[in-house]
Amino acid sequence: MNHLLDIETALLTERTVFRRCREGEGAAFYQLFQRNHVRLKDYFWELSAKVASEAGCELWVRDRLAAWLRNEAYFFGIWDKDTAELIGFISLERVDWQIPRTEVQFFIDQAQAEKGIMTEVLNRLVVFAFKQLRMQKLAIRTAMEYYPPQRLARKCGFNREGDLRAEIRRPSGDLMDVMLFGLSYAGYEKY
Repeated sequence: MNHLLDIETALLTERTVFRRCREGEGAAFYQLFQRNHVRLKDYFWELSAKVASEAGCELWVRDRLAAWLRNEAYFFGIWDKDTAELIGFISLERVDWQIPRTEVQFFIDQAQAEKGIMTEVLNRLVVFAFKQLRMQKLAIRTAMEYYPPQRLARKCGFNREGDLRAEIRRPSGDLMDVMLFGLSYAGYEKY
């Protein structure tokens, strides 16, 4: 795993810079989450509880930075190139170095949704994961009824691999079905 010492911490797309988070950026994430609190509550409720205050956001950001340094997860804030505003995040979570595989998680400000920005970012992250981290498999899990991430996964070469029934319990107590998408390195090379 010596190659992990030389991985990039900032990646570029046409419209964004996405980079490893830094200490002191909790306030920016807090503002992002406040602007999108309804979407957070509906689909990111575990995160929503952690980032309910600016101090909570700062602790969360530092935890994401520490996870990067331990090679357990790779979390990037997505910043608009023109305005330098934080507009989302994308991360590689649940890294399993035995395979190696990881799960992609992402979020974008509602005002930036459906503009193709997350497509740019995810495509660039796939290259990072396969070429720099040397992952063999990437996965995306999404709520069965939440269509935007499903479209994004397909657009970026991921294939539907299955449905996980009653996989997650919502705060309401209801169980949620999850759709699983995957992309292997072999499939990426063909794509």
